Amino acid sequence: MDMGNATAGFILLGLFNHTRAHLVLFVLVLTVALNSVAGNALLLLLIHQDRRLHTPMYFLLSQLSLMDMMLVSTIVPQMAAHYLTGKKSISAAGCGFQIFIFLTLEGGECFLLAAMSYDRYVAICRPLRYSVLMSWQLCLRLSLGSWLLGAADGAMQAAATLSFRFCRGNEMDHFFCEAPVLLRLACGNTAAFEFVMYICCVLMLLVPLSLILTSYGLILATVLQMRSVEAGKKAFATCSSHLAVVALFYGAAIFIYMRPTSSRSAKHDKIVSAFYTIVTPMLNPLIYSLRNSEVKGSLRKRVTHCAPLTRKDALVCLDLGGCTKRKGIQ
Repeated sequence: MDMGNATAGFILLGLFNHTRAHLVLFVLVLTVALNSVAGNALLLLLIHQDRRLHTPMYFLLSQLSLMDMMLVSTIVPQMAAHYLTGKKSISAAGCGFQIFIFLTLEGGECFLLAAMSYDRYVAICRPLRYSVLMSWQLCLRLSLGSWLLGAADGAMQAAATLSFRFCRGNEMDHFFCEAPVLLRLACGNTAAFEFVMYICCVLMLLVPLSLILTSYGLILATVLQMRSVEAGKKAFATCSSHLAVVALFYGAAIFIYMRPTSSRSAKHDKIVSAFYTIVTPMLNPLIYSLRNSEVKGSLRKRVTHCAPLTRKDALVCLDLGGCTKRKGIQ
């Protein structure tokens, strides 16, 4: 089947079959996705509303939450629509757009996690110079740079992938358009592009990861030298949260993008992809909120402000920043 330039589009076989067991799994995945969006939205609102959280660390965390929300919103609604309607087609333009958005968010998150590790290094190892070494201007540049580098990688890979002719059918055994999966349908020699994509993965994954590991290695050395046990525990708690997110994200991404083509399995790829596009975004706000006393304190404060006092003194919450009291509501 010669599809030429893929103007006819593709068929996504999806993550689930129409069986009772898979229906239960579909509902479970949809619940996880909704919790992911709600958790990240809540974290965004807390950071926006609470002035105590207006610091570079929490600004970078808000960008991470925004990326996770966009990632889930890009993948899950389409997956759910395909499963419920049975219409699993996607246009070539839609596929290219999904590849671009996906790689923009994933690539941006690589560099954003490196920026967050640098922020923690400065805060713990160079606390007296924190305002100079991690100024708001630098924070904004790191955030913008993460988005732009991710977008550049996404645009390049989406355009290059769709430039191939596809003659091995139009069915992808996946639940969203992903460049390595789409390349399996390409005819002709894709070795050169796969090599370039591998180099991009080294730059996008291993370089930021090496910076992250270096930062946390220096942090660990500093924590071990601290005389204050309480300060050491607080620093270790914060950094362990960051490292948990790094391990989840980079482990799954390296598994997908840096394995040899010969060892790839469609089933394994779908499971791992579902983990880092749906499950990991839900875990990020949980990890940061459960291990962070400032976020928990902010959430507790908002919940307390929005709790009703009596039957006649109901509180109407206008937003998470506060509530107004309205008398006489039974």
